[in-house]
Amino acid sequence: MKVVIIGAGFGGIHLAKNLCNTNFEVVLVDKNNYHCFQPLLYQVATAGLETGTISYPVRRMLQRYKNFRFYWGEVCHIDADFKKISLKTQTAEEELNYDILVLATGTQTNYFGFESKKSLFMSIKTIPEALNLRSYMLQNLELAVMEESHEKRAELLNIAIVGGGPTGVELAGALAEMKNHILPKDYPELNLDEMQVSLFQRGERILDMLHPSLSEKALNYLKKMGVSVYLKTAVTDYDGDFLTLNGKDKFPTDTVIWAAGVKALSPAGLEKAIVLPNGRLQVDEQLRLISYNDLYAIGDLAYMPCEAYPNGHPQVAPVAIDMAKYLAKLLKKSDKSPKPFVYNHKGSMAVVGRNKAVVDLPKFRSGGFIAWLIWMFVHLMSLVGFRNKIAALFSWAYSYFTYEKALRLIIRPYKRGEN
Repeated sequence: MKVVIIGAGFGGIHLAKNLCNTNFEVVLVDKNNYHCFQPLLYQVATAGLETGTISYPVRRMLQRYKNFRFYWGEVCHIDADFKKISLKTQTAEEELNYDILVLATGTQTNYFGFESKKSLFMSIKTIPEALNLRSYMLQNLELAVMEESHEKRAELLNIAIVGGGPTGVELAGALAEMKNHILPKDYPELNLDEMQVSLFQRGERILDMLHPSLSEKALNYLKKMGVSVYLKTAVTDYDGDFLTLNGKDKFPTDTVIWAAGVKALSPAGLEKAIVLPNGRLQVDEQLRLISYNDLYAIGDLAYMPCEAYPNGHPQVAPVAIDMAKYLAKLLKKSDKSPKPFVYNHKGSMAVVGRNKAVVDLPKFRSGGFIAWLIWMFVHLMSLVGFRNKIAALFSWAYSYFTYEKALRLIIRPYKRGEN
């Protein structure tokens, strides 16, 4: 049987690995020819890691399996009646048949009604977006050196981050460390007291998936590093120069990083009844799409409410990996009465800066240096490839002892509004 997997994220890669060396014909489809470790994208954006350190070619990962194939293309449409999908490649549109189809397409940035303004925002969901953000911030620093107007210089220097989740907090911490330790050496002609790194969170606390005590600890870390954190503050407009907050206050900035949330990226062609407003797809207890026999969804895309997670499982990598392993066993066993999927929560964590992190594990809760070591170990072991692990470890050690980040390069100048 031919199993087609759409998406080379955590779920898609682990499912493919668990089905290889079996009687299945495994086909993996993705619009990129690499797997990206998204939790560390912010370090690419802040010049801490190279893109090659957090990515790995799909074909290299699975080249030793004879029953595996990879297609480079973007899925346009699913025709469940004829069991085929339409693929858009670089040159044409092609069709691919399947016996079993697994959707693992992940998420995209959710602008929460600001879609018409998204060309003005910077997002950080892909490697190209991370590189664009890095270039744009460095470009603005260079422009600020030549700017005589205080108001315009402040607009160029100020950075606003919308969203107090892990991405927003980790990005704010990394930028604060750059401002405190690196930029004064690179730009001695600038008065960096004019630069503000600001984090705007609509809710009552940052990192609301953690215990309140850890949220408070992370908040204190950010404040000590010089980050201005605004709670209960909603973004209501942005005109490219001023960010409007709570409908009245104005914050001058040329760089607004949108990290306020994500929504599932579901392909076209499915029944509208199973697609939720946030893009997630309704699945049964065996991760099969409601109303379909041979279609499954895993990871961020799957919506399976249960007693432990009445609003669906968290859209994080451990969930996708566990779903992939469960589905692989399900397909290989062909059990007529399989047990439902159950996720055992493995904890949450976030790093704020040097020696500063928070971890909330099932039987352990901590903040500070120990939490920072745990965060480093978990993320290091999660990277694909021995070379990538060594490269990340070397980069982190170099930055730790020297307060230096060597990748402050404008390789590809970016103009806001470009794709």
